[in-house]
Amino acid sequence: MAKLFLLAGSMFGGLSVAAGAFASHALKAQLSERSQHIFETGTKYQMYHALALILVSLISSHTEGGEGLLTLAGYAFIAGIVLFSGSLYGLSLFGIKWFGPITPLGGVAFLVGWGCIAISALRSTPMS
Repeated sequence: MAKLFLLAGSMFGGLSVAAGAFASHALKAQLSERSQHIFETGTKYQMYHALALILVSLISSHTEGGEGLLTLAGYAFIAGIVLFSGSLYGLSLFGIKWFGPITPLGGVAFLVGWGCIAISALRSTPMS
C-alpha cells in the first residue's frame, strides 16, 4: 500500500499545482471572486492531503502494527480529495449547487484519515 499512497500523493500534489496555476491564470477573468476563493480552497485541501498521503506511505514503511489503520487513512484521504476538492471544483467551475452537500462528506473522510493516523501512532512501533 505504501507505493500506492506515495504514487497517489505525488499525482494529487502535482494536479493541485496545475489546478492552482490554471485557476490563477486561465480562469481569473471567467470566475467570480467567490468562485475563485472556492476553487482555491479545493486546491489547498488537495495539496494538504496529497502530502498526508505521502506521510501515510512513509509511516507505513517505517512502523509495525497499525497497518490496517494506515491503509484506511490513505483511502480516506483519497476519498476526501475526490469528494471535498472535487465538489468545490464543480461548484466553482460549473455552479452545480448539489455539489455543495457533498463537500462535508469529503471533510469527514479527511477527519477519518487523520483519526486513523492518530490511533495507528498509539498502536505501532518503529521498525528496527
